[in-house]
Amino acid sequence: MATYTGLDRPKSKFYYQFWSFAFVIGLCGAMALLYYSTKKVEYTWRWNRVPQYFIYDEKVNIRAEMEGTITSITKSGENVLVTVQGDDGEESHTLPGTSLLLAQGDYVYAGDNIGFYTQTKPGILIEGLLLTLEVSALAIVFGILLGLFTGLARISDNPALRWGAIAYIELIRGSPLLVQIFLWYFVVGTVINSMLSQYGIGQIPPLWFGVMALAIFTGAYTAEIVRAGIQSVHRGQMEAARSLGMTYPLAMRKVILPQAFRRILPPLAGQFISLVKDSSLLGVISIRELTKASREVVSSSLQPFEIWIVCAILYLVLTFTLSMFVQYLERKAI
Repeated sequence: MATYTGLDRPKSKFYYQFWSFAFVIGLCGAMALLYYSTKKVEYTWRWNRVPQYFIYDEKVNIRAEMEGTITSITKSGENVLVTVQGDDGEESHTLPGTSLLLAQGDYVYAGDNIGFYTQTKPGILIEGLLLTLEVSALAIVFGILLGLFTGLARISDNPALRWGAIAYIELIRGSPLLVQIFLWYFVVGTVINSMLSQYGIGQIPPLWFGVMALAIFTGAYTAEIVRAGIQSVHRGQMEAARSLGMTYPLAMRKVILPQAFRRILPPLAGQFISLVKDSSLLGVISIRELTKASREVVSSSLQPFEIWIVCAILYLVLTFTLSMFVQYLERKAI
């Protein structure tokens, strides 16, 4: 049975054009209002300084490792080979010809700067963005697996599995994510790392405690989404599959879950988008994700307007891309 929505009503061309124009005018008006408001604030915009936080050229000094005399400087294309002869032998350094700071015959000591070269490196905002992607991807994978298992346990006939799933879901959904992050880092992390240090094993970095906090938090909400999706499939589907000789696990995998998956994609997308934004809380345990990286840039550059606007745009790009990917999966699943 088809569901009626307002989009099914026929619209005139004028109606569509009028409201499209109204939307554009409203958007331009909002941007003009924002621009006018910033002009009323004594603030100097410095957008030209923002690109260095995405990518920059780092100057790397080449220093002598021994005391001696520069005996030869040999050109090789755009580079030069500098040879230092000392009492303990000789050493050679290759560097760009334009960055050579000394000449042949100069005497150098260990640690003296012979020249330098530049290398392109990602800025702090790109590093924070990549770490946000890594944390979110890991938490989504673990959250899906945990949520699927817990959702199935939630509707299981086994009382131990069902009550355990209910306890986990209510406990996680009943406490703030920030508190759970603190518990994972300061309580669970301290206990685990203390036990590992007693056996001479390396400690687990804070990143993994942050990932587990996000995954377990997401898994509780994903479990309820999975449960609702499974229960939305008519009971007769399972009965028909069992009547054909399928076992319960086979019927769940071949018949029920594929139908439930199509129905739970939209709420799952919303949950995963929230997860990407919730990763901004990991800065409280010294994980330099995008929000913490932005705070550090603001503290050093005193550019709060530009940096926070850029940070918001980067989060929007992440969440919009994830939303488009889920919509693609929805179209493929239909």
